[in-house]
Amino acid sequence: MNHVPEPAAGSRTEILAAEDLRKTYGERVALKGLTFSLDAGKVLGFLGPNGAGKTTSIRILTTILRPSSGRFVVDGISSEHPVAIRRRIGVLPEGLGFPRQMTAHGYLTYFAQLYGRPAAEARRVASDLLEDVGLQNRMDSSIGSFSHGMRQRLGIARALVNDPAVVFLDEPTLGLDPRGQRELLRLIQRIARERGTGVVLCSHLLSEIEGVCDEVVILSAGTVVAKGTVAEVVGASRPELDHVVRIRVPAESLAKTQSLLEVLPGIENAALAEESPGWLDVKLQASNGSGPQESQVRNNLLETLIRADVPILGFDTGGGRLEDVFLRLTAEAIR
Repeated sequence: MNHVPEPAAGSRTEILAAEDLRKTYGERVALKGLTFSLDAGKVLGFLGPNGAGKTTSIRILTTILRPSSGRFVVDGISSEHPVAIRRRIGVLPEGLGFPRQMTAHGYLTYFAQLYGRPAAEARRVASDLLEDVGLQNRMDSSIGSFSHGMRQRLGIARALVNDPAVVFLDEPTLGLDPRGQRELLRLIQRIARERGTGVVLCSHLLSEIEGVCDEVVILSAGTVVAKGTVAEVVGASRPELDHVVRIRVPAESLAKTQSLLEVLPGIENAALAEESPGWLDVKLQASNGSGPQESQVRNNLLETLIRADVPILGFDTGGGRLEDVFLRLTAEAIR
C-alpha cells in the first residue's frame, strides 16, 4: 500500500490545485484542461452556463469521477489517493435531502461519529457547528420544522463536520429570498476566513458572487475562458473599461443624466451601456496631475445627480460587472 503523507499543519497556503484536468466520454469532450488553484481561507466562484463542465469538474475534484487525464492536489494529498482526499473535503450538493424526523443536533452528531469521533466529542462538534451557522437555538428541533434557509445552513454545517480543508458548495442560495441569499453568503465568507477553509462556490447569482468571492473561474463548453480576481477578470475582458464607472438611473432620466455628466470636468463622455439596459458607461479622463483625481470626479458626478434630483439606482466603480463579462464570454455556448 502506498503511503499517503500527512500535510504539515500550516505548511502551505495553497489548499487546492488542479492541473490540466480533462474528461471525455467517448468522442465527447466534457472538460478541456482545467487548471486553477485556491488558497486556504479564500472563496472561489466556480461559474458557467448549464453544460459548461462545472458539474463534471466538481465530481472530479470530489473524487466521484476519475479524470481522463491531469491531476489535482487537496491539502497536499494527490488525486492518486481519493480515499484520503475524501477525509479532507466537505460537500454541500444541490438539493441535499434531510431526515425530517431527526433533530439538527442528532443529525450532525451522527455524521461526526461516522467520521470516527467518540460520542461525547461528536455531540460537542455538533453543538459548535450549529452555533457557527446560527442554529444554536434550534438544535433540538426536528429538521422537518426548518425553513429552506435553515436547512441550507444545516447542510453547510454537515459539510464542515469533518473539519475539511476544502468545502464544495453547489448552489447553496438556490430558492432563498434576497435577504436569505445575502446572509448565507456572508456566512460562507466568514467560515472561510475564520476556519482557514478553502471554499469552492458554484452559483448563478453573479451579482452576489462579486461581493463574496476572492477569485472566480468561468467555464464555457468545458474550457476555462477566464480566471482570477473579479477585477482582473472584468479588466481582462474589457480593457476599454479602464477609467470607467457605471451608473444606473431610471429610463426616463437617461438623456438628462448624459447631458449633465458630459459637461463635468474630468469626464470624457457618458454613453449607454450596450449590454446593460438602464446603465451608463461614464469614461473618466486619465489623470495627468493637472486635472482632478478620479475619486474627486466620481464624487462630483454623484453630487451633480443628487442636486439635479436624478434617482441613482446603481453605481459601479469597477469599470463593469461580472455578469456582463459572464454573458459575453459564454455567449456562444448559450446560443
